[in-house]
Amino acid sequence: MSIAIVYSSITGNTKLIAEAIKDALENYNIVYFGMPIDNIIDADLYIVGSWTNKGNASDEIIKFLSSLKNKKIIYFGTAGYKKDEAYYNTLFNRIKGNIDESNKILGYFYCQGKMPMAVRERYISLLKENPADANLEVSLKNFDEALSHPDKNDILNVKKWVKDIIK
Repeated sequence: MSIAIVYSSITGNTKLIAEAIKDALENYNIVYFGMPIDNIIDADLYIVGSWTNKGNASDEIIKFLSSLKNKKIIYFGTAGYKKDEAYYNTLFNRIKGNIDESNKILGYFYCQGKMPMAVRERYISLLKENPADANLEVSLKNFDEALSHPDKNDILNVKKWVKDIIK
């Protein structure tokens, strides 16, 4: 079985997860590993991942996913928001809207990922303007918790997850 691992990463979180997937599948025929390209990537299975861009995948991953027809797809993503299966399910349902119905989706995986420091600075600035805003306090706390992710457990979990699906 030929496998293409296609991902988009800005902060390095999604790339780290993609590399863990590649490592877990080292005994398989990985025909492509990297960012989406305009050339057709031919594989039996596409493992596609993205950072979360306003509740969806990056534009280049949306374009790539939209181009796939009659393929097997596994999706993975990173999101700054804490581990919350309901939230991750909502995100994936948005992603599915970009995948043609002719494809077979085998599963999805999300984990938390650190966010750029500019996000924290924005939260602090907003808190100065709105000191009683409890939602901003929660967002700031979540930001700080995300700084250590993806962590060792995230890496172990994604490796186990992808091996289980491939079996």
